[in-house]
Amino acid sequence: MPLSSTPRIDRDEIIELLEEAVTRIPEEIRQARWMLKERQEFLEKTKREGDELLGAARQQAERMVQRTEVVRAAEARARQVMETAEEDARRLKNETEDFLDQRLGSFEILLDRLQRTVANGRQRLSIGDGDGSRGVERPASTGEVEGDLGGFFDQDNF
Repeated sequence: MPLSSTPRIDRDEIIELLEEAVTRIPEEIRQARWMLKERQEFLEKTKREGDELLGAARQQAERMVQRTEVVRAAEARARQVMETAEEDARRLKNETEDFLDQRLGSFEILLDRLQRTVANGRQRLSIGDGDGSRGVERPASTGEVEGDLGGFFDQDNF
C-alpha cells in the first residue's frame, strides 16, 4: 500500500521464490556435501602421504644411525685387532732377539774355543823348527783346549 508503513508483498511471487529456493537448495546442499567429501578425502590423502614421508624419514634416519653404529663397532674392532697385532709383534720380536742372543752366545763360545785351538796349533808349529830362531815360546796350554781339541793338533802322536 502506498503511503503506509506496511509493505505490500505479492503472495504468489514469494511462494514462487520459496519453491524455487527449495528446489535449488538440495542441489546446492549436494554440491556442498560433495565438496566437503572431496576436502575430507584430500586431507586424508595428504595425511597418509605425510605419514608415509615421516615413516620413510624415520627409517632412513634409523639406517643411518645403524650404519654409524656399525662403523663405530668396526673401528673399535679394528683398533682392537691392531693393538693385538702390535702386542704380538713386540712379543715375537723380543722372543726372536732372545733366541738370536742365545745362539750368538753359543757361537761366540765355539769361536773362542776354535780361536784358542788355532792359536795353540800355530804356536806348536812355530816351535817345531828346533833352533828357536823365531823366538816364540811354547805357551802353557789350557786344559780346556787340550781336553777338547788338543789331540787334534798333537803331531807328536802320529
